[in-house]
Amino acid sequence: MSAPEQVKTLEKRIGELELENKRLHDTVEYLTRKLYGRSTEKTSSLDLGQMSLFDEAEVEANPAAPKPDLKEIQGYRRKKFKGQRLELLKDIPNDKRLCTLDAQDCFCEACNTALVSVGEKFIRTEIEFIPAKVRAIDYYRETFECRTCRKNGKPYMEKSPMPYPVIQHSMASPSTVAWVMHLPLYRQEKEWKTLGVNLSRATMANWIGAASRDWLSPLVKLMHQKLLQDKYIHADETVVQVMNEEGRKNTTDSYMWVYSSGQHGKHPIRIFEYQPGRSGKYPQKFLKGFTGYLHSDAYSGYIEIPGVTRCLCWTHLRRKFVDSLPKDIQSPEATLPSQGIAFCNKLFEIENHLEDLTIDQRKSERLEREKPVLEAFWAWIDSAKGKVLPKSKLGEALNYALNHKQEFMNYLQDGNCAISNNLAENSIRPFTIGRKIWLFSGSPKGAAASAAVYSIIESAKANGLNPFKYLQFIFSQLPGVQFGQHPEFLEDYLPWSPEVQESCR
Repeated sequence: MSAPEQVKTLEKRIGELELENKRLHDTVEYLTRKLYGRSTEKTSSLDLGQMSLFDEAEVEANPAAPKPDLKEIQGYRRKKFKGQRLELLKDIPNDKRLCTLDAQDCFCEACNTALVSVGEKFIRTEIEFIPAKVRAIDYYRETFECRTCRKNGKPYMEKSPMPYPVIQHSMASPSTVAWVMHLPLYRQEKEWKTLGVNLSRATMANWIGAASRDWLSPLVKLMHQKLLQDKYIHADETVVQVMNEEGRKNTTDSYMWVYSSGQHGKHPIRIFEYQPGRSGKYPQKFLKGFTGYLHSDAYSGYIEIPGVTRCLCWTHLRRKFVDSLPKDIQSPEATLPSQGIAFCNKLFEIENHLEDLTIDQRKSERLEREKPVLEAFWAWIDSAKGKVLPKSKLGEALNYALNHKQEFMNYLQDGNCAISNNLAENSIRPFTIGRKIWLFSGSPKGAAASAAVYSIIESAKANGLNPFKYLQFIFSQLPGVQFGQHPEFLEDYLPWSPEVQESCR
């Protein structure tokens, strides 16, 4: 090889190494930001010039906001907002506590005449905390006898009806089982002990398992059937560590899947399902028979589900542009990611104005107002992809969009489709937060029981119910109902049934 050729080869290699070094530098910067930076994806802190693609930048401050009162600031007094306290205390029962004089002091110091009350004045309101307490309830069954029949030699006896126990041969009550389903068991073990009850984690785990199996799982199964009849489903999954899985190490990742009805569905449904893996066979099995619009991320496991139209999440795509922003958002390198974010923000802004429209109106408005933005976005993608490194964060974001263009456009087909999968992500968030507390499930049965509990609790929230009241209602009313022979009886215990709505809010 001649000297000029060697120089040319070295220069080419140096260029490649410089590009690789920049990519690695960007990766380290991204991971550092993920580890130590803010988790918010708000873009109000970005340079307004870079975010003005549609001349509608996000601004946190309101120019029309009233200026602060200097007198209030100098006096260190906080402004009072009329009705704020009433709104805060609207659902709390009120007790009146009258401060009065003792009988021995109720006399006039001048003439020793007894004093007479002439009125009272409101002074303040306090919130009183009443610690939890437990009590043991001994059930007795009363027996009745007809004395007339007894005199006639035909004894007649009748016993009073008894409520069915939530768990056979157990001291657990409906309220107790409902309560232990709310907090990590290791915490409750200590709390029960302070109340004078030595209740072990193993006992509480058995209660949750038995109650979930007997009373929650049949309801979840029925909600599953209802969900498959819907036209719109949101799906997501997250890692969970499960101990004692057969043939698997305890450190192997298992998954909790969540499936949710659409925002405009007839009844809000949230169903969690534990599975030992992330294979596509699990959503295929769960969604068997469903034909409609499936909202999810771009995970390949959803691709092979037959009969569905996939709608990908624009929040995921926007997040990829946010992740590709450099540390210095004022630098020229931030221009392209900012433009990608601006396109996404414009779509979300339009969507915010379409929430209260009918399905046909929403579809029509999307085609009129959002389709031009989408066409401009895809044209921008084509022009931008040649300006960035394919393996860079921005390159990955552009390729992610291009590779799934049709799935990102599918939401335009139906006015009740959603532009994002936030509904499923918000549904699974309580589980991911709880996972940080309890870290793992002790067994596959425990993970399945947790899935049933989360399904009931999150469905209760979605239907405007108090989860504790709903669980207590189920455990008080459902035992003894012959739903095995008459499955239609379970309809009365779904979270949207009139009786449940009346009793559990």
